[in-house]
Amino acid sequence: MNVVPEGYHTVTPWLITRGHTAELIDFILEVFDATDLGRVGEAPNIGHAEVRIGDSVVMLFDKPNWPGTPAFLRLYVEDDKATLAKATSLGATVVTEPTELFWGDRVSRFADPFGNLWWLHQRVTEPTAEEMDERMRDPKFIEAMNYVQSADFTPRT
Repeated sequence: MNVVPEGYHTVTPWLITRGHTAELIDFILEVFDATDLGRVGEAPNIGHAEVRIGDSVVMLFDKPNWPGTPAFLRLYVEDDKATLAKATSLGATVVTEPTELFWGDRVSRFADPFGNLWWLHQRVTEPTAEEMDERMRDPKFIEAMNYVQSADFTPRT
């Protein structure tokens, strides 16, 4: 018997809101072309909900008195720039613009309207070990990493 149910992975993140889970689900469905797998309860008291983004499940629930606990999620997407544009059209704030980094991913980040931080990754090249070593020392990629690491994001609580 498999200890992980079919359709799930070893790690499944939870997103907890103070009564905004239904709106967060709508945001996720639109931005990531996700699938709503079901909800227990209704807004603003959803006790359990699940969405599938790509091949992964994210669970959500409302807890009105819960302390602010923003989630930090990293996703590989097919088109990072289009995904970022969708997110911002729905009220997200860009934290870092799409930036190619030395290991071959283009990375951007946005804060959703609910206080969560999302990393968008798109693989744009597959550098060899030698190329990666060169890219790590390339001023262009050093500057790119400095930009990404210098972004200021303070979670809302």
